[in-house]
Amino acid sequence: MTYHLPAGKARGGPYAVDVTPEKAGWGHSGLRVLELPPGGAHSFDTGDSEWIVVPLSGGCTVAAADDFGQETFELQGRADVFSGVSDFAYVPRDARATVTSAGGGRFALTGARCTRRLPARYGPASEVPVELRGTGNCSRQVNNFGAAGVFECDKLIAVEVITPGGNWSSFPPHKHDEHRPGEESVLEEIYYFEFAGHDGIPGLGYQRVSPSGPGRDTDVLAEVRDGDVVLIQDGWHGPSMATPGHHMYYLNVMAGPEAERAWLICDHPDHAWVRDTWPDQPVDPRLPLYTAPETSV
Repeated sequence: MTYHLPAGKARGGPYAVDVTPEKAGWGHSGLRVLELPPGGAHSFDTGDSEWIVVPLSGGCTVAAADDFGQETFELQGRADVFSGVSDFAYVPRDARATVTSAGGGRFALTGARCTRRLPARYGPASEVPVELRGTGNCSRQVNNFGAAGVFECDKLIAVEVITPGGNWSSFPPHKHDEHRPGEESVLEEIYYFEFAGHDGIPGLGYQRVSPSGPGRDTDVLAEVRDGDVVLIQDGWHGPSMATPGHHMYYLNVMAGPEAERAWLICDHPDHAWVRDTWPDQPVDPRLPLYTAPETSV
């Protein structure tokens, strides 16, 4: 199985990124990145999955239709992932979704196979919790738009992480590949990366995933750039390293077979002590890059 998909390798049909459960070789998590020209539109059937549409750049209209009617949501979006929190739209399973964009843009479709059909809904940017996690050179910003306990889904968990240039995130290395009630949940995870350039020079970073035990042998050390994807079926993942001078963004999409939708992780025993050092250090003063707006536009 190929776990690192450089930009273009995950392209499929109309999508710049098209990771389905079948292509990933697992059961639940999916991600598509849709690029639309000005005035462009794209429709798709949600099938057996729930989806959150979140703009990466630009704004769009999302319509969700089924036998009972149609809901339409106007997403203001943002200039890019380093400029602000975005609003988003939830589209349930067994529906027809249409994304249109007057100005064009790039839009992430984060998905997960599910059983419950929840109503289509709008998620305002003002209600997205922006969390600062870690301190010192482990400082990062997490936009918890689709986190468990924040926005209701059946299976899908989705968040954005911004790591300032020179910092490490997804550290200490952690895993979620065993069912241990109250301690660890089984979640398949997708990382989708973007980087801030500097004086026209594109950014880059590095992603590590290491085996966590017998039968859980994912092993990745990848140089990652704009549009790259890393699939984490199992294993200790982290660090995610941003090169100096280039902020790193990644979109995490997670889902799994657990009855409870929860992000329960286990830190690598060799590195768990790092968390104990955080209270003695300040948060990186570059963070937050931005906060959620006080009210919806």
